Amino acid sequence: MSTSALPDRCDVLVIGAGIVGNALVHHLARLGWTDIVQIDKGPLPNPGGSTGHASNFIFPVDHSREITDLTLDSVRQYRELGVFTESGGIEVARTEERMEELRRRMSSARAWGIESRLVTPAEIVELVPFVDPDVVVGGFYTPSVGVVDSLRAGTLMREAAQATGALATVPNVEVTGMSVERGRIRAVETDRGTIEAPVVVIACGVWSPKLARMAGAHIPLTPAVHQMISVGPCAPLAATDGEISVPIVRDMDTFCYERQHGSDMEVGSYAHRAILHEPEEIPSIAQAKLSPTEMPFTEDDFDPQLEQALELMPELLGDERAEIRYAINGLLSLTPDGAPVLGETPEVGGLWSCAAVWIKEGPGVGRAVAEWMTHGHPEIDLGHSDIARFYPHQRTRAHIRARTGEAFNKTYGIVHPAEQWSSSRSIRLSPMHASQRELGAVFHEAAGWERPQWYASNEPLLEEFGEAVMPREHEWDARWWSPIINAEHLAMRARGGIVDLTAFAIFDVLGPAALEGIQRIVVAQADVAIGRVVYTPVLDETGGFRSDLTVMRLGHDHFRVVTGGAHGMVDKKWFADHLPEGASLVDLTSAYSTIGVWGPRASEVLAGLVDRPDDLSPETLRFGTCRLIEVGDLSVLASRISYVGEFGWELYVPIETGAQLWERLIEAGRPHGVVPVGIGVYTATGRIEKGYRAYGAELDAERTLSETGMERPRIKDADFIGKEAVLAQAGQPPKAVLCTLTVDDHTSASRVKRYMLGGEPVLGPDGEQLTDGHGHHPYVTSAASAPSLGKHVLMAFLPPEQAVVGTGLTVSYMEELYPVTVAGVDATPLLDPENLRVKGRYAEEGA
Repeated sequence: MSTSALPDRCDVLVIGAGIVGNALVHHLARLGWTDIVQIDKGPLPNPGGSTGHASNFIFPVDHSREITDLTLDSVRQYRELGVFTESGGIEVARTEERMEELRRRMSSARAWGIESRLVTPAEIVELVPFVDPDVVVGGFYTPSVGVVDSLRAGTLMREAAQATGALATVPNVEVTGMSVERGRIRAVETDRGTIEAPVVVIACGVWSPKLARMAGAHIPLTPAVHQMISVGPCAPLAATDGEISVPIVRDMDTFCYERQHGSDMEVGSYAHRAILHEPEEIPSIAQAKLSPTEMPFTEDDFDPQLEQALELMPELLGDERAEIRYAINGLLSLTPDGAPVLGETPEVGGLWSCAAVWIKEGPGVGRAVAEWMTHGHPEIDLGHSDIARFYPHQRTRAHIRARTGEAFNKTYGIVHPAEQWSSSRSIRLSPMHASQRELGAVFHEAAGWERPQWYASNEPLLEEFGEAVMPREHEWDARWWSPIINAEHLAMRARGGIVDLTAFAIFDVLGPAALEGIQRIVVAQADVAIGRVVYTPVLDETGGFRSDLTVMRLGHDHFRVVTGGAHGMVDKKWFADHLPEGASLVDLTSAYSTIGVWGPRASEVLAGLVDRPDDLSPETLRFGTCRLIEVGDLSVLASRISYVGEFGWELYVPIETGAQLWERLIEAGRPHGVVPVGIGVYTATGRIEKGYRAYGAELDAERTLSETGMERPRIKDADFIGKEAVLAQAGQPPKAVLCTLTVDDHTSASRVKRYMLGGEPVLGPDGEQLTDGHGHHPYVTSAASAPSLGKHVLMAFLPPEQAVVGTGLTVSYMEELYPVTVAGVDATPLLDPENLRVKGRYAEEGA
């Protein structure tokens, strides 16, 4: 029910009555929550947020599987509510470069199973008669594009929750403060009184950061302007039926769209300058002429886009009887990495974020977050949207404004999968950064760290290894890449390599309950001898992956967790949330620097720097163990583990001595031909030759141990999160199987060799669609050169019937089919299948 009285308490308080807040309360009620209160500062049904004015069309195809899954779920819900009108939509290209991007979008459409096709200018005119065919060179048509009445959808969802008796909605309530006790939310203060709630969800779009700050938390987003005008009446549209009867057009090269609304044509732009606001600057309802998020139109910003729209649709928009009837600078939410901000805040327990969500994802996000709040995990993996992903510097206003200011004009841009940010760089530097600059490092950024991707100083290796470096001819395939990566890889395999791994996230778990906590969180047996290093998955209750990482036991009540930097803060929160009383977590990421040394001559390099070389022998420092060693006057924790399939160590030192260790290793390596190698080797070429899985690529919450070939030979007796699911899955045939594939022929129709980058659909021998037991279509999860094999290697989950070594399939890349062969169907690597190299047994290799 809607009421004017604010209750004194509730089980969960949802702040926001836009499409996201309404979807959330609907799904919370559906999942059994019985005491829900929803408030909003504005009146209903349109409280004044972005839902009331945002262009309400939905294009389902996105390069992100997560966003696509949320969008498709949202469309399903909109259809069930009867508020979705299918119109079709075309993304048109004015340039050949854009057509290439549309071919890439076709790959995503095929991978996600969305009907789409490329169309010619003549076909575009058949679909939208008022487009000038001379302006465009082609397009990408998706029949399932449509528009939604998002206000009506929100009302229906809210009313459904109210009808169960579980929801009380109170409009016109302004939040003035939040009460936090012992790190948890306790109450929300408003201009209508205080309401106690152990769980609070901030789902109020552009105002979300302001409310989060009241509790001492951060929701990293900024309000940004998206300009839109409505031109009409347009005679050709006036004769059509309903709100929309012609496909929506995205004029991708001008960053604009044209969308029919009755007899009007709406024109929206993402081409103007980034106009960013602070939540505190947004006018109140009383101050706003239209609504708080419909700000005064700045005509000068839009004039160039209007001219471009006239080029595309001269007859329609140039009609002298038509006029601009509505024009706004509408506010929407942008985040530093473009993804939504979902989940419980790391700073305040019980305080959840459900923000930076577009209308096309609203109901899907509402369902997923409600599942997360209820069960501890959503059906759709939200790993890339988890609010816990942000490091402290990424929560600052300066970083948010810099990244969103750069990202705005990329909304319709051509963004390469490996594209690097130019803003907010050089924030986190390893102690050896200056040395790396002198070596000509080309830096890529991850989690704020500047990491060498390759070194210009290694360019002479190109001549040494010749065509074995597998050069790439096409500019797109070679963008943000260098053949030096493959040359460094071959040097590492032949002699050795030194890798800066300072970007690792490191945290210690300490206390009398440390073992209990670690055992509960990780799959592998953690009750091991001091000095053991354990690689382990981390699962949720369904048996899906939360992470994969290593744990070192350094003492009876002392464990060190090492995980990837990109996912480090999410892992930190997961561990902290699941540790029992008597165990504590200490973040040491900024305290340690890590350097990897691997390869046939790695032992010779390090042995020359230590007083007791025998301490490094494979027999003394066995694989999966760690110990303190002395590198001159440096105390170093050496861990015998490898992510590149070579003998060697990860070396951990206090960050202030990292530069010293680096210089000593570089100097000692020169006589042996051991060189610094970039992250391009560590995360791509070295990994893929060994078939090592990566979290966020092969491993996510929707995959299981059996599907990834990571079943344990024995499941430990101790209980752990996901154990019940793992036991239930044991012995059951997998619905999909992770396989390694090799590309048989790279030659395109233009005779240029092409190299897949990831995300491409895997099809049958003749291009027919494949479907696994989940109903999903296989796609490439990882792609990289395998220089030691002379092959380009792909990883993908295949239906079990295709997961047979030797099976011939195809991969669609830029709308051409390339033959591939299944080369591996389990964890057995293509290179060194007996793992002799990682054991240091190089003399036996090939014997």
